[in-house]
Amino acid sequence: MNKSNWKVGLRAKLEHLVDDCVEAGARQQDVFDAIIKEIGNLRAALERDPDPADDEVIEEPSNDWPAADK
Repeated sequence: MNKSNWKVGLRAKLEHLVDDCVEAGARQQDVFDAIIKEIGNLRAALERDPDPADDEVIEEPSNDWPAADK
């Protein structure tokens, strides 16, 4: 996720989380708790890798399997 759309990605993750909680019939307080927990998880991930967009991207999976030569 690049720096220009990090809010869009975060909003999408949180909306999905809230939708899942509401569909499961969760109480409002439980939804708030889940949001706080998810934000903590995202913050921890950001601290481990501040800019995941700069990670090396593998375009295609490795095809080193012997069966691939057939």
